[in-house]
Amino acid sequence: MQLHIEKDQKEIKQHGNYEFPVHVSPESIQSYEQGTFLWHWHREIELTWIMSGQIEYYVNDKKYTLSEGEGLFNNSNALHSGYMIDGKDCNYLSITFHPRFIYGYENSLLQTKYVDFITSNEAWHSLKLRKDVDWHQEIIRKVQEIYRLSLTPPNDYELQVHLLLTDIWRRFYLYYASLPASEHQPQKHLKRLKDILTFVQNNYTQELTLDDIADHVNICKSECCRFFKKYMKMTIFDYILFLRIQNSLPLLMEGESVTKIASTVGFSTSAYYGQIFKRYMGCSPSQYRREHLEETSFSS
Repeated sequence: MQLHIEKDQKEIKQHGNYEFPVHVSPESIQSYEQGTFLWHWHREIELTWIMSGQIEYYVNDKKYTLSEGEGLFNNSNALHSGYMIDGKDCNYLSITFHPRFIYGYENSLLQTKYVDFITSNEAWHSLKLRKDVDWHQEIIRKVQEIYRLSLTPPNDYELQVHLLLTDIWRRFYLYYASLPASEHQPQKHLKRLKDILTFVQNNYTQELTLDDIADHVNICKSECCRFFKKYMKMTIFDYILFLRIQNSLPLLMEGESVTKIASTVGFSTSAYYGQIFKRYMGCSPSQYRREHLEETSFSS
């Protein structure tokens, strides 16, 4: 399994629906290819509770190690990705909800005073919910209550979830409103990072050079490399190779020839594709296709 994302890294997934824009979903990092879910963003706010194990979680330029009993607040539009630690699974709960679930209608006082105050500030992209902070654990308990309600929804399920999420949001508001004014200034790096990721996503099948990428965001090559590695924790070209391999997986399952797949996703030769594929996936493209087809056949 892997996330479906648009060319600007926005996740293609329905998080609830217009009438009730809330999605409660138990997840397992092991269910994703390579124990990793790719960099993406979405308009919805996300609350994560670690049910068992550990996960390495990145949000914009911040790296977290989250363990059982801890959680994470992931703000609207923040770029994030997750990685397995030491080959061990992590089970976690994800609750995503659209900001309007809190504020109701556009330009209401609830939106302009209490919601936009947080969601519009890139500096507040995320917050680790720790075991040793009382109000953090109170939020975790409310997340657990939402999960319990979702298993056997009562008649007033939607109302109870709304009350719980509104109270969680109130706690975040009180925390961020208490910070000194110096911490209210938004960061300016996110647009540049999204511009690079979008450009790479749009052009990864072609021969991309560092000059191409740096020129696109109007910075020098050395600054482009430094900037990207600082926020993504990998080089630009490692990311391009990773993206090519990930986008080749559905083609393998559709039965395309390895030679055609290599060309389609931007590799100069099938041999080079096979070499990079083995580096990331631990097996050859043919082995991967055979093993996953056998798994699919067995499960059906």
